[in-house]
Amino acid sequence: MGDAPSSQDPSLKVLSDEYYDSKLSILAKNRKPDGIRSVLHLEQTPGIISLLAGKPHPSTFPFTSLSFTIRDPIDPAQETAVQLTQEELETALQYSAGQGILPLLEWAYGLQEITQNRKKGEGWKISFGNGSQDLIYKAVTALVNPGDSVLVEVPVYAGVSPMFQTIDCDIIEVEVDADGILSSDIRKTLENWPEGKPKPKVLYTVPYGGNPSGSTATLARRLEILELARVHDFIILEDDPYHYLYYGPTPRPPSYFALEKDSIEPGRVVRFDSLSKILSAGMRVGFVSGPAKLVQAMDAHSTVANLQPNTLAMVLTLAVMTRWGYDGFLKHTERVAQFYKAKRDVFQAAMVRHLSGLAEWSVPEAGMFMWFKLNLGDGPGDSDALIRSKAFERGVLALPGTAFYPNKRTSAYVRASFSMLGEDEVDEALRRLKEAIIQARGG
Repeated sequence: MGDAPSSQDPSLKVLSDEYYDSKLSILAKNRKPDGIRSVLHLEQTPGIISLLAGKPHPSTFPFTSLSFTIRDPIDPAQETAVQLTQEELETALQYSAGQGILPLLEWAYGLQEITQNRKKGEGWKISFGNGSQDLIYKAVTALVNPGDSVLVEVPVYAGVSPMFQTIDCDIIEVEVDADGILSSDIRKTLENWPEGKPKPKVLYTVPYGGNPSGSTATLARRLEILELARVHDFIILEDDPYHYLYYGPTPRPPSYFALEKDSIEPGRVVRFDSLSKILSAGMRVGFVSGPAKLVQAMDAHSTVANLQPNTLAMVLTLAVMTRWGYDGFLKHTERVAQFYKAKRDVFQAAMVRHLSGLAEWSVPEAGMFMWFKLNLGDGPGDSDALIRSKAFERGVLALPGTAFYPNKRTSAYVRASFSMLGEDEVDEALRRLKEAIIQARGG
């Protein structure tokens, strides 16, 4: 079945389901099965006449056909017309399983086998959600109780901090540099952890092209983090929306999810994949791959929160993927990655022209962000007032670094996105920012 892991591979010593009982939050443990959704799969039994679900009759829907065109993954100048079959349309317009439609689940399992070297039968399962952020929130609430300590890389995506803050977590910030999250920070923190205080159950990290840092964790850092997870018994939440936007000069290092297969006890990585950056941001399609017990707890959240991911978006996604095939999908992602590399190069060149001596930065190898530190004179500096007032007054908008620190420290850093602008706009934006920095320095 596509919605559940197949029989366990006896050669892998994965963590047992019982291990996760101590990791689940009170909220996750208190959730009860939905009396309808828990038996909905029985409708697929051959010969069954179902009086079960309150599905609206498809003849009452106004949509009678749906067609669209897609770019060729190799030659984007070429387009292919796609017409949904009547069966596909009826599926798209109807309720579906909470984990996602079966054919798309099977596609995702196949993708993880190709790209992550992970197969069914290794103690993990996949579920789809309305974007990866939907799934990350469900994972956090399935694992974390109010007051729990959590490890969070900083700077961190501003949309993630509120998840932990709303639960009133003790957020332990872990620094990131050009080589990714600092494993030495985690080791020092946990080796000196207060006696009697429960250690963090989770670490949140973005391994490729972090938002906002742009950093990609080296293989050495990843292996160290995996070992620390084993020694100090925490779950890694691997948020990876920029996996397919890697354009570094060396081969992409393996993900945590791929690497943990060869660890002593696999089962400490929950991986989040997003199609927002490579297919459509507005369709909100993402999927999670992780220990079956934890993903099932997330599915239970979906049942009471939004029933299921968007069926129409899933059918459209599947229509594209089946026509492209895995080779076509990967060719498309390679082209997308090179598109953003070219954008990075344009932005980097403009940074050198306008901000040399006024800012410091590392060149990202993935993603769509430049993270740079303003040289504002004496002291550590704070970019907040400069960005919100002087830069804005000159007609350029960016985000001050303080927005990316959960504990709201001051920061001299700025995040700039290079995904949308043309070369002339980039040049003018950084020229305006240069003027704002010079004014702030008293020049």
